[in-house]
Amino acid sequence: MDGVPNVTRADAVAAVRNPLAFIAARWTPDPRTVQRAALTALVMSVVIVVTGGAVRLTGSGLGCPTWPKCTDDSLTSTSEMGLHGAIEFGNRMLTYVLCAAVGWAIVAARAQKPYRRGLTRLGWAQFWVVMGNAVLGGIVVLVGLNPYTVAAHFLLSSALIAVATVMWQRTREGDGAPVALVGKAVQQLVWFLVAASVLLIAVGTVVTGAGPHAGDSSEVARMPLDWETVSKLHAVLAWIVVTLTFALWFVLKAVDAPEGPSHRTRELFLVLLAQGVLGYVQYFTDLPEVLVGLHMLGSCLVWIAVLRVLLALRERPDTLPGLPGPAAEATVGSRA
Repeated sequence: MDGVPNVTRADAVAAVRNPLAFIAARWTPDPRTVQRAALTALVMSVVIVVTGGAVRLTGSGLGCPTWPKCTDDSLTSTSEMGLHGAIEFGNRMLTYVLCAAVGWAIVAARAQKPYRRGLTRLGWAQFWVVMGNAVLGGIVVLVGLNPYTVAAHFLLSSALIAVATVMWQRTREGDGAPVALVGKAVQQLVWFLVAASVLLIAVGTVVTGAGPHAGDSSEVARMPLDWETVSKLHAVLAWIVVTLTFALWFVLKAVDAPEGPSHRTRELFLVLLAQGVLGYVQYFTDLPEVLVGLHMLGSCLVWIAVLRVLLALRERPDTLPGLPGPAAEATVGSRA
């Protein structure tokens, strides 16, 4: 059995001063470990959105009526607070799991050889978005679930998903300058798709803010808008996103684009169809909580799929040893 290496006083000081550099000097993760770490952070960023939706849909938004404590006298929920308190406090605890996942991604990225500054910065960007959203979540509670703060809370979560998606993609690429795989016209079409998707998500938060699921059984203010009208606007925007996706798919086939962008666009189209069906079913069945929760999950998956289409429009050379880049993956897929 190998002995434990001696840790000198200098080592201990170095670990305290810069723990990431200390770890990086003694550990080199496998590239796939870095990929898995980034993917774990992305998955947790989606999970925290879904569980946050569960808090609202079960009427547990004020299960812990204050922040950062659960009550004025207790850091945790108490038996007297019942199920609502347990649900709200449980969601708060998941924030620590998310922090752990993001922390693992940061450590793995920092320890990778050669050092990739851009990848590490994407990990830190996730950390600061998580911290900001945790504070915003506390404000949401302190202002009694004001719908505008709830909307901002969800939008910041969408920003976290965006950064996590980019980091996951970058773990499978090199650090060379981006090389476009499609022409300018196609790139512009995709940016229109991204803009329409952002607007779709933003209007979705307004639907939530004006809708019946306030997040608590008490009297909670709603956005002073007609819910039916906002829902119809949301549906129109969804059809615009679907139309742009179908047009992109057709254009990519027409210009004989690489398989990567085409495959990502097809995946987006299928996710959009599933999300659209779910949206109409929940609308005509008076918004059952389970379907609304699934629709929130679908919103995250649509956003990730849109970003993957955007990221598939280019490749970065100097791929890490042993890991095929997007172009190579597309070539293998086309030969299979």
